[in-house]
Amino acid sequence: MLNPMPSPTDAQADLIAYLDFHVEAGADTALDEQPHDRFNEADTPAPTLRAPRRAAPRPVEQPVSPVANTLVPPPGSAPPAAAPRTFGRAASAQPDEAASDARARARQAKSLDELERILADFDACPLRFTAKNLVFADGNPEARVMFLGEAPGADEDRIGKPFMGRSGQLLDKMMKAVGLDRTSAYIGNIVPWRPPGNRNPTPQEVAVCRPFVERQIELVDPDIIVCLGAPATQTLTGTKDGILRTRGRLFPYKLPNREVKLLATLHPAFLLRQPVQKRLAWRDFRSLRALLDGKA
Repeated sequence: MLNPMPSPTDAQADLIAYLDFHVEAGADTALDEQPHDRFNEADTPAPTLRAPRRAAPRPVEQPVSPVANTLVPPPGSAPPAAAPRTFGRAASAQPDEAASDARARARQAKSLDELERILADFDACPLRFTAKNLVFADGNPEARVMFLGEAPGADEDRIGKPFMGRSGQLLDKMMKAVGLDRTSAYIGNIVPWRPPGNRNPTPQEVAVCRPFVERQIELVDPDIIVCLGAPATQTLTGTKDGILRTRGRLFPYKLPNREVKLLATLHPAFLLRQPVQKRLAWRDFRSLRALLDGKA
């Protein structure tokens, strides 16, 4: 007769319970204190723990959605890839096509209010979908002088008006120094939407927005246009020179029925970075005052 198996000691019982716990938790390989290169031991089976006695798993049927009558992916599976996000025509419109459409739409505007509505509905410029607000203009549309910057910043994008941040505060002081304010000047940008991260607008973005700002200038019909910075100056004059070479210069600008003067000067944001250049901007604003007084 076989001898009965001796009962396990308390320590052995604890060890068995410990191993059973890890097996139930999903552990299937025993590790030791020395590292092993499992890539070189691919053909050598690793020691395994005592496998628990379990019933064979039943096949899981994938549920069917009652709404779409399609299979629902099992829990834990990767979701299907989302379709690429598109925004109106901005995701597919070619720059030349978008600029041509912009010219046709801008010509339809008979007033500044109508131009703003057309621009708000224009969907061929991708900047429209990354900005919070359309930044159309501020000030007096009957003013003799029109200031044009490059593009809105974070403050302007939040408020919806141009030159609202630190550079706008400096522009207000510069205008006040020559007897102007936002009731006697009209202010805008060549690009009415903020580029992401305050980056410079691309040439394609400028080209798409240019017909709108040109029509905006025609509807305001100012006597003097002041371009703040190189992008605005280069866009409206066609020059390739930097702003330090063009500032203080007067350019002719043709409106439908007459020719007006365009003055290039430094952008207030540039002056905040390089305050020593304010002396040059002061000369330009004195020239602006002389033009308005008919002394230049």
